Amino acid sequence: MTKEQKLKKIENLYNAYKEGKLGGEFMPEDENPNLEKSSKENFNYFTLPMALNYQRNSYKLWESAKKTYIDPETNFIFNTKDVINSSFEDVQRALIKYRLALQKDKQTQIWIKLCNTIENILNGDIRNLFKINNFDVNKIRKYMQIDHKKDFPYLSGNKLCNYWMYVIYQYTNINYINREALTIAPDIHVLRSSVKLEIITQKEFESSNAQILCINNWNEILKGTKFAPIDIHTPLWLWGRSGFKEI
Repeated sequence: MTKEQKLKKIENLYNAYKEGKLGGEFMPEDENPNLEKSSKENFNYFTLPMALNYQRNSYKLWESAKKTYIDPETNFIFNTKDVINSSFEDVQRALIKYRLALQKDKQTQIWIKLCNTIENILNGDIRNLFKINNFDVNKIRKYMQIDHKKDFPYLSGNKLCNYWMYVIYQYTNINYINREALTIAPDIHVLRSSVKLEIITQKEFESSNAQILCINNWNEILKGTKFAPIDIHTPLWLWGRSGFKEI
């Protein structure tokens, strides 16, 4: 396909999404306890489970997160101070009760590490991450992926970092100064859709740096268009998940 043909297909895909033809009336993160958008609790709710969102069904993850949040016995794990003052065993028990953590040791460690980061580096409030980086997507990404990479296990990855920032944008009161800098989040559905649209090749899809290639190629093809890369993420995800409905 030529670039013009690809852009036409992309526009058709986006229009199909807006018209509800790809599904998506209920997204995974819609499974939440409807907390005050600006609250620290809401930011924690959409941050901590995201670090466990790899190689699993996103709908199941957020169903588990909500059950864990509304249960008085397990709710404490969304309070970062309570987590770091609790035993490993107590945190683990709460995480596995509703299968929020599937890898009970590794994912408990990830959860505790993130809580320590929030408490000790961000002064107990994840919202400070955005403030100290002036609500700039590129600065936030650099802070997480380069300056403090080890402090944000899994959340600092190429896929989750961008998608987490997008979810924060969608479900909290955050306003970035450069939303257009958010890239797609190349999970398996997005990668397969990108192959289908010839944004990446099958060989690139199979390579070890497929995620970076996908991000870069999408940034390039959408440069100067009406779309920001993140605008295309959900249509790609739904399209890939649906088995590529006709658009």
